Amino acid sequence: MPFHDNPTAQQPLILASTSRYRRELLERLRLPFSIARPESDETALPDETPAALALRLAHAKAAAVAALHPDAWVIGSDQVAELGTATLGKPGNREAAVGQLAAMSGQPVRFRTGVCLYRQGVTPHLWLDTTTVRFRTLRGDEIGRYVDAEQPFDCAGSFKCEGLGISLFDAIETQDPTALIGLPLIATARLLREAGFSVP
Repeated sequence: MPFHDNPTAQQPLILASTSRYRRELLERLRLPFSIARPESDETALPDETPAALALRLAHAKAAAVAALHPDAWVIGSDQVAELGTATLGKPGNREAAVGQLAAMSGQPVRFRTGVCLYRQGVTPHLWLDTTTVRFRTLRGDEIGRYVDAEQPFDCAGSFKCEGLGISLFDAIETQDPTALIGLPLIATARLLREAGFSVP
């Protein structure tokens, strides 16, 4: 079911994600869209860089949903956090979230966010955003209070920058502030225009 009724929409659009964060971001563009859960393996390949992983998974998610809806354009997105040479995913539980935040304390962390707009038979439209988050030095009690307050277990990097997580940082260096939430809207809007959508 579409989230919006917009009679000017030219063609079907599907968000290949059940993330409420991505859904809420895409709603800002005021296009009608539906959502579908992508069935794809998110395991990293041997020696795969975080940037390559984010782009590959964004494409894989979009392609998996497009295979079931060949007449629709599909948006896939994925985000990978990069701390030094380590790749950080979603923590999944409190212990892992506390560990991630402790490791990132006082460090710069790069977030690679891939987005893909795809339709069967058409060359994929791809974009990779890199946002650097500079964490302030965090005390153990601050980490514990934050994790208990927001329980960011489904977020790469163990924080929600649109909420209380903003208090964990010294700075954010980005071309697109929406990328860190999970879907770079500046690039997504551009890709949609390239595919023939009217935005705005």
